Amino acid sequence: MSATLLGPDGRRRCAWCIATAQYRAYHDNEWGFPVTDDRRLFEKLSLEGFQCGLSWRTILQKRARLRAVFHQFDIGRIARFTTRDVIRLLGDAGIVRHRGKIEAVIHNARRAEELILREGSLAAFVWRYAPRTPQARRSAPASTSAESIALSKDLKKLGWRFVGPTTVYAFMQAMGLVNDHAEACVVRAQVERARRGLSRPSS
Repeated sequence: MSATLLGPDGRRRCAWCIATAQYRAYHDNEWGFPVTDDRRLFEKLSLEGFQCGLSWRTILQKRARLRAVFHQFDIGRIARFTTRDVIRLLGDAGIVRHRGKIEAVIHNARRAEELILREGSLAAFVWRYAPRTPQARRSAPASTSAESIALSKDLKKLGWRFVGPTTVYAFMQAMGLVNDHAEACVVRAQVERARRGLSRPSS
């Protein structure tokens, strides 16, 4: 498949986003732009965990409801969820009703609180794994990297769940830790400018 395709407006975009208007909007306005806000980073790690075994389109369609039931992914509030909350969420048809994934979000919120206490912020921790040198061009789309493998391994050591290397790489792509827009994609240069202008978070 071509790395880019023409969209309805005649502009080239990453081929994966052409299928639906919802995908194009996500691609043009969110995917790859650098994020340093802890709540958004935690949300994305959680949503990538929910996506395991599903399509990202399914998660996008359920994202608004997931945000609502998880209080906009407020780490402190989620960390205080109880078994009663798990049961409540399992009864909500608007979300992904998978006990393991729901419990992982709650569990990971508690691990995130511990990490923030120690590191200063979730952003300071995850941005250490962003490549420091320009990425080499890939002949085919990647699903992992040395950095995503390292971040996955270290998160697991800290007790996080649903953070395998592929899940973590998708998170890194979406949050701008890497710029995986295709070379000819109309958004790639915008993302690169945003990444160059970013002051990396530090503890």
